[in-house]
Amino acid sequence: MDPGVRAQETPTTEEMEQFAKELKHRRITLGFTQADVGLALGVLYGRMFSQTTICRFEALQLSFRNMCKLRPLLQRWLREADGNGGLQELCAAEGAALQARKRRRTSIETGARGALESCFRRCPRPSLPEMARLGRELGLDKDVVRVWFCNRRQKGKRSGGAAGGAAVEAAGGAGPPPRSPQQ
Repeated sequence: MDPGVRAQETPTTEEMEQFAKELKHRRITLGFTQADVGLALGVLYGRMFSQTTICRFEALQLSFRNMCKLRPLLQRWLREADGNGGLQELCAAEGAALQARKRRRTSIETGARGALESCFRRCPRPSLPEMARLGRELGLDKDVVRVWFCNRRQKGKRSGGAAGGAAVEAAGGAGPPPRSPQQ
C-alpha cells in the first residue's frame, strides 16, 4: 500500500481530538445522550456500544487504534442525526425495548433469606445437588441459591465477622494467618 494513501486514512492525534470535541458538541446540541448514540449505532449499523464507550471516546480515553475504528461509525451517525429528525424517536423506542428485556434484580423474602443463612452457618459450600434441593424447598431457582452462597461467602471474607469469616475459614477458605504475641 502506498504510504501517502495510508497517511490520508489514519487521522492525526489533533484531528481525532477535534472530532471528539465536535462529536460531543453536536451530540449535546442535537439533544442526544451518550447512551442514545451507543444505542443508535446498534440500530443503524448492527453494532451497539455502551454509554461508557461513547464517554471514553469523547474524553479521549480509548486507545488511538480503537478510536480510529469507532470514528467512521460516529461520523456516519452524525450525518444521520443531522439529517434525520426521527432518530430521537427511534432511540427512545429502542431504549424502551431494551429496558423491557433487562432482567429484574432478584429479591429474596425474609423467610427464605433466614433459611439460607441457617444453611450457610451449617455448610458454607453446599454441593450443586444440595443447592438445587434447597432452591426447590424455598421456591427459588438453583442459580439464585448458588449466587446467594457465592455472595454470602464474599461478604464473610470482606467483613471478617465471626459468622461469615469463621464459616468460610471452617470450609477451608483462606483467612489471615494467626498473629503471634510478638506482633
